Amino acid sequence: MTQIFDLCDEYVRRAAELDPVDATFLGVSLPEPGGPAATDFSPDGHAARHELITSTLARLNGLTPTSTDDRLAAEYLRERLEAQHAWHETGEPLRTVRVPFGLVNKVRISTELLPHKDAADWHRLAARLAATPGMLTGLRQSLALGLHRGLPAARRQALAMADQAEGNIGAHDRLVEEYGDGPLAGELASATAATYRGYQDLARYLREEYAPKAAEGDGVGAERYGVEARLSLGMDLDLEEAYHWGWAELARIEAEMDEEAHRIKPGATVDEAIGILETTGCVEGEDAYLAWLRAKHEQTMNDLDGTHFDIPPQLRTLAVQPARDSSFGSPYYTEPSEDLSRPGSTWWPVAGRQRFSVWNELTAVFHEGVPGHHLQIGAMRLAGDRVSRFTRLNAVDGYTEGWGLYAERLADELGWFTEPGSRLGMLIGSARRAARVVIDIGVHLDLPLPDGSRWDFATARAVLRDRARTPERRLDGEVLRYFGWPAQAISYKLGERAWLAARETASRKPGFDLKRWHTKALNLGPMGLGRLAAELG
Repeated sequence: MTQIFDLCDEYVRRAAELDPVDATFLGVSLPEPGGPAATDFSPDGHAARHELITSTLARLNGLTPTSTDDRLAAEYLRERLEAQHAWHETGEPLRTVRVPFGLVNKVRISTELLPHKDAADWHRLAARLAATPGMLTGLRQSLALGLHRGLPAARRQALAMADQAEGNIGAHDRLVEEYGDGPLAGELASATAATYRGYQDLARYLREEYAPKAAEGDGVGAERYGVEARLSLGMDLDLEEAYHWGWAELARIEAEMDEEAHRIKPGATVDEAIGILETTGCVEGEDAYLAWLRAKHEQTMNDLDGTHFDIPPQLRTLAVQPARDSSFGSPYYTEPSEDLSRPGSTWWPVAGRQRFSVWNELTAVFHEGVPGHHLQIGAMRLAGDRVSRFTRLNAVDGYTEGWGLYAERLADELGWFTEPGSRLGMLIGSARRAARVVIDIGVHLDLPLPDGSRWDFATARAVLRDRARTPERRLDGEVLRYFGWPAQAISYKLGERAWLAARETASRKPGFDLKRWHTKALNLGPMGLGRLAAELG
């Protein structure tokens, strides 16, 4: 352990103590008996986290790397903390109102991710539930201060987050039922009831007090967007170049979609091909859907291991979970805990449906599972002391989501989309990611569409529906996500572009071997996209 590695380890520990909710997501192992249950989302809590970032940067600037591993650890810690410092400086913690992946969602899911195997686990879970009303109160205090300082979030996000908060009422009933009538039954029931009242109070505050004072527009402007883009990508971005590239990339993918539709039925349009697949490429019932997903995850692991990747035995366990409270969202991945006691999981929206399209889901299996998120993030969980603890546990969206989309592209290059419609499903997903680039940048920077018109919610919805063939049930959630989480949605396509550029540079060197390059990429660990080509090219 060097001084830089020691500092990285100390930062992870102190950050986890200040934000136990985030620590749960990251799977950070805290010293027994568990540490604090709640994250302080009040202004004081945000100030404490900002101070930790500031003081850690100051200490890091006084240290000199002693090896390549040390240099990489220092560069990554510095880049991430500088991006987070800028985010705090713009006052973002006081106006973080976003759906569907905002604090309301994060607090709820963090409770569900806590283990509940023994009495100690259930005590920690009960403590998290009991602490939830206080966390929601702290969030309201921060938002109130943000309004006082002239830092409002968008009204659209506030109203949608109120709906989401009310939607969380009842979300923990399954946990209470699972526990049964043990000695904590009364405590769990009481804490759950208080949690639901907290969500109801937050919803009322957002509708009656916050929304009337919130910002009318959805865009955040170039200055704030630049800060968010740095946070999501780990690089400075030429936003107008990326915007125009996004339109060109969308057109390129659409041409491929037309060709693929003809393979499904000669002369068919994309919409006609989708209509055919919606009658032939579906399964009935949640059990059949989850069984199909589990079989595809297993098959992919078997096909990959020893060929283009080496999959460690510890990563062969991958849970496939139904996201029962989500009907419109995207599949997502939750990473394994630091000690691998909690496995990585892919989550698939199922609420309100009994018929599931699978012709377009294979590409998400590659993205969320292997060779995508599970393999990339799992490799860091197994990296040991070769990389810093901060590097093992923290990633950049452009790095991880770019790799997930690269995994889909790689699967296409390897000829894995052989099932009817599966390649069209991959192309539709890629078109959606290209549409995210133009919608996200266009809305927040108020850039014109090719016909000279301006972005609004209906226009964004129409582009997703007509150009990226996004199902109706997902449209509102997708657009709300882009409007409320600036620059995160661009991390997929721009991250993929960076990964492909790094591979292209490396492939021009004598002796290039794709499997060795993949191994190096996974072993090196996360970094900002600004460093990717230099380290891997």
